[in-house]
Amino acid sequence: MSQQIEAMILAGGLARRMRGEDKGLIELLDKPMIVHVIDRLRNQVNKIRINANKNQERYAAFGFEVFADQLQGFLGPLAGIYSGLAECQTELMLVVPCDCPLLPLDLAQRMQQQLLAEDADLAVATDGERDHSVVLLLKPKLRQSLKTYLESGQRRVESWFEDFKVARVSFADQPNAFVNVNTQEQKQQLAAVISKA
Repeated sequence: MSQQIEAMILAGGLARRMRGEDKGLIELLDKPMIVHVIDRLRNQVNKIRINANKNQERYAAFGFEVFADQLQGFLGPLAGIYSGLAECQTELMLVVPCDCPLLPLDLAQRMQQQLLAEDADLAVATDGERDHSVVLLLKPKLRQSLKTYLESGQRRVESWFEDFKVARVSFADQPNAFVNVNTQEQKQQLAAVISKA
């Protein structure tokens, strides 16, 4: 890696569609969802941190720094991203959700290459058809803009980053890369996909 990258795993949401069950801690094939994510990232980045607003001791047991949103009120994924950027010690920060257990093993490398090639402010992953707006590679200098955006009452990730130079990085060659879990049915389907992988 030509630049230092830390990964921040977003586990701070309310998981309303999972009846409030903490998605990162849901068991998938005998291990918590977030452990699948950690395993995919471990060899890609210099550091991993976890953004969680509840169950912090359980997340800390995985051996990584855990931090809550700095802004109060469960303001969505951008609040977690802002909190990560506020204390980021590396040149770039990779953001991923806690419920994508099939993240590409070359995610950081490809995101970084595209960001540098386009001299972009941030990179967003796509599946070839749509953006996955919480799979991002960011420069820490964006934190003040993000704080201002959140303080204005806005919450949509896509609306925030449309004002910047964005590199879109296609992972169409990995069709299940960003499959996530919002229901028990999706959990069962994903377990079947992982078992066949």
